[in-house]
Amino acid sequence: MRAMTAFYQKYYADNQSRTFIFGINPGRFGAGVTGVPFTDPIRLQTECGIDNDFQKKPELSSAFVWQFIRAYGGPEDFCRHFYITSLSPLGFVKEGKNINYYDDRQLQRATEPFIVWNIRTQMGLGANPDTALCLGEGQNYTFFKKINETHRFFRKIVPLPHPRWVMQYRRKRVEEFVERYVEALRGAKPG
Repeated sequence: MRAMTAFYQKYYADNQSRTFIFGINPGRFGAGVTGVPFTDPIRLQTECGIDNDFQKKPELSSAFVWQFIRAYGGPEDFCRHFYITSLSPLGFVKEGKNINYYDDRQLQRATEPFIVWNIRTQMGLGANPDTALCLGEGQNYTFFKKINETHRFFRKIVPLPHPRWVMQYRRKRVEEFVERYVEALRGAKPG
């Protein structure tokens, strides 16, 4: 709680509107540990300057996210314009393994009202209603697009390849994906 509070007080203690970036649900080695989406204990300390006693275990998605944040201009500039969150703020485990909310149809149906509530609640934090970015071009985007068509949270949702997919399957082309992200960020910057 101390590390998470320090992060949000450092970068988000204002009333500024931001473009929201929605992941799937918290990863067990990133937000599941630190409370900060796509930020493992290593990046929380090295990139954000927030000391922590967590085991310094790297997380693939965190490595990519912090690479594009640096390319955008660093955490202060990035956090001034963007806010990373998840469609579901809860992580899920099945048979000892992490699963996404959409990996199980019954889970997806059960969590949909909570996800809608979560998005609506976060809109009140100052979300730019023009554009949201979606991490994941497949099932996460399809689900987000469907509920957005019903609830009209954002005028436009821009899908991007999920950071884990980039690091797991396209690592040799990571710079190309960093550039793609930075271009999307510049196009979605509020105001």
